[in-house]
Amino acid sequence: MANELTVAVLGPGGVGGLLAALLSRSGHRVICLSGERTAETLRAGGVQVRSARFGDFAARVEADTELREPVDACLVTVKDTALDAALARVPAPALGDGLLVPFLNGVEHPAALRARYRPDRVAPAVIRVESTRVAPGVVEHGSPFAEIDLTGTDVPRPRLDALAEAFAAAGPATRVLEDETAALWAKMSFLAPFALLTTRYGLPLGDVRTRHRDELTALVEETAAISRACGGPADPAQALARYDAFPAATKSSMQRDAEAGLPLELDAIGGALLRAAERHGVPAPVAARVVGELSDRAGGTAVR
Repeated sequence: MANELTVAVLGPGGVGGLLAALLSRSGHRVICLSGERTAETLRAGGVQVRSARFGDFAARVEADTELREPVDACLVTVKDTALDAALARVPAPALGDGLLVPFLNGVEHPAALRARYRPDRVAPAVIRVESTRVAPGVVEHGSPFAEIDLTGTDVPRPRLDALAEAFAAAGPATRVLEDETAALWAKMSFLAPFALLTTRYGLPLGDVRTRHRDELTALVEETAAISRACGGPADPAQALARYDAFPAATKSSMQRDAEAGLPLELDAIGGALLRAAERHGVPAPVAARVVGELSDRAGGTAVR
C-alpha cells in the first residue's frame, strides 16, 4: 500500500459514512458502494459529518453501485442482515489483492467471508463508536470517541500496519491486534448484553443498568464465560464498569433498528452467542431467555 490509499466503503451508513468522510478528508481516494439513489446523492454532495470530536465538515467521495477496479481495502460496514445482498457489489475478482475489512457485529462472519474471498486478505476490524446516518450522505457522530482494532490471522502485517496508519491519521485511535479471536470476543462480550437488554426493554443504557441491574450482571457473566471458553477475554467487572461510564442516554444500534422497524442483528449477536455456548457446554439461561423473547417478538425468524 502507498501512503495515499484507494479505499472502497460498502454501505456508507453511520459507521461507513463516518470512515469514508474521515479518510477522504485526510487525502485518500474513497469510493462508496451503495444503491443508485444513495450513490447519486453522494456524487452530488459527498458525505456531511456532524461531530463534536472531529468537527462538522463535508468530504467529497466517489460513488458507484459495484466495485469495478482494484482497491487497497474495502471496508464492509453494512449490517449483518444486509450482508449477503451487499456483497454482490464486491465481486471477488474485482477486489483481487485488496484487503476486505469487515466492521461487522458478531464473531462468525470472518469464516463466511474467507470462503468467498482470499482468506489471507480478510482483515476483521472492531470499531467502538456511536455514529448514525440521519439521511443519505449525512452522518451524526455522537460519541466522544472512535476507536478501531484491526486484526487478521493470515493477513501480512505490513498491510495491516499501513491501513491502521491511515485510520489513525484520519482520526480514530487505531491499533493492530495479533489475536483475532480475542479482538472479536472483546467486542462481543461488551456488545451482546448491551444490545440484547436495551432492545428487550426498549430503554437506554442508563435505565437498563439501574432498573435491570441484576439481569445485566447475570448476562455479562454468562457472556464472559462463553468468551473465555472460545479463547477470548473474560472480565465481567470491567464490562460493568464500562457500562457505568457511558452516558445514560446511550442506545445500542440494535435498539435503534427496533425503534425504526428494521431487521435486527439478533442472529449475528444473540444467535452466535448461544451457538458458541452450546459448542462449549457453557450454561446461558439468561441469554437464551432474552434472545428467545426478542426472536418471538420478531416473528420467530430472527435466529437461525
